Amino acid sequence: MIVYTLLVVVVLWIVLYRYRRRRMYKLASVIPAPSGELPVIGIARQMAGNTEDIMLSLQRFSYSAMQNDGISRCWLNHILYFVICNPVDLEVILKTCLEKDDLHRFMRKVIGNGGIFAPVPMWRRRRKIMIPAFSPKVIEIFFEVFSEHSANLLEKLAKKAGIDSFSIYPYLSAYTLDSVCETAMGVKINAQNDSNAPFLTSLNHLLDVVCKRIFHLWLQPDWLFKLLPHYSKHEACIKVLHDFTDDVIKKKRAELKKDNNLQPKADVHYNLEDYRRKNLLDLLISLSGCEKGYTDVELREEILTLTIAGTDTTAICLGFTLQLLAKYPEIQDKVYEELCDVLDSKRPVARDDLQKLKYLERVVKESLRLFPPVPFVIRKVETEIALPSGRVLPSGSGIVVSIWGCHRDPKYWGPDAEHFDPDRFLPERLNLKHTCSFMPFSSGPRNCVATQYVFTSIKTVLSTLLRNYKVIGEPEKGPIPRIKVKLNLMMKAVDDYQFRLEKRKN
Repeated sequence: MIVYTLLVVVVLWIVLYRYRRRRMYKLASVIPAPSGELPVIGIARQMAGNTEDIMLSLQRFSYSAMQNDGISRCWLNHILYFVICNPVDLEVILKTCLEKDDLHRFMRKVIGNGGIFAPVPMWRRRRKIMIPAFSPKVIEIFFEVFSEHSANLLEKLAKKAGIDSFSIYPYLSAYTLDSVCETAMGVKINAQNDSNAPFLTSLNHLLDVVCKRIFHLWLQPDWLFKLLPHYSKHEACIKVLHDFTDDVIKKKRAELKKDNNLQPKADVHYNLEDYRRKNLLDLLISLSGCEKGYTDVELREEILTLTIAGTDTTAICLGFTLQLLAKYPEIQDKVYEELCDVLDSKRPVARDDLQKLKYLERVVKESLRLFPPVPFVIRKVETEIALPSGRVLPSGSGIVVSIWGCHRDPKYWGPDAEHFDPDRFLPERLNLKHTCSFMPFSSGPRNCVATQYVFTSIKTVLSTLLRNYKVIGEPEKGPIPRIKVKLNLMMKAVDDYQFRLEKRKN
């Protein structure tokens, strides 16, 4: 009798659950699903593999969306997602659906409510403070930091020149971490001189665990995750990151307070004209209102977000760009010719040189088009939304913004959309009708505020490296680059960017 009663209760609960979601099921039923979706579990089986398998599945879903006017429907067990790569629809979505999906909660456990992951009300306030901190004048000063650490990277790579292929990614991520930590916090952590630096190893471990929790459903419940061996190391790594950042913030507050006490009251001011020798932490304290502004926890959240996002994004873009140049030596030769034309002596790369490196910039943009570090952005549909394409997305569903798909859709990029062709970014050839056709750092109100920062860092280190070394790999036989990729929170090459370096003769 008890078993029968329980069975009736379960059946009634399922019927009521489905009845309440009837609108969702109706709207979802008219949108095509990718092949391989199973009853009840949906695409869960296709998302259960390793990071390379997961990326292949998401690529297939993106291609399926391209074939169906830019949208595909995916059920992940009971959760409904729409994979979208239609730039017209995405322009509306990225302006109206501002709340991040619940999957971001695993990243929030590491860094809190930093700008990228913050709920909308919190994000609006912080965004207003963040934008002036990345003004062109501030980024100009950061060039000196990028240049210094690029020179250090060159020294480290000298030991690898002329020998067999090696993975350059650890060197690139150490460069970007050194650069980001100095520009964000004003501290030198010397990651390029110590590959086992606690901050770097803790950061890499946490990103790996977060990725596993996002894609492996059995790791998502907190109560179950706490029972697994991953948990204790996860918490220890978070403590390393938080303790380090908290200590920097504490010292910075004391330093600013001391400086203010030494100045006559009438001379104390906080504005961007006083940016020299400042870092982002200085500016965030000042712009938020000093003692009455950001709390120490809020500062830690923003600084850690900048550090994590800036480190991986820049290193990945550098890795893919160098790997593409190794595959296409004729394009690398053109980059080198431009460097020789602009840098006509042995002097170091200067800030003003970067604006003259037009071909290098086109190469970087084409690399970002084919291999965007963040290939997918996930948003939440809080209220039903009608799209320009005529589709209606139900509330309670999620949207997988396929930047990877947008960048490769032949409908907007032409039949050669998969080709590596930097000259497609020539002003006379580039004719994008929709903003979201090319958005390597997202689009809309929640796009990346540090785009110029990233480009300055990338162009500085590439011009320094390619001026001195030639990157050599297996030449690609056709215009479509074959690079195996994986999704480890961001998209990376499976081989961690393997190639050889050859010293150039002056």
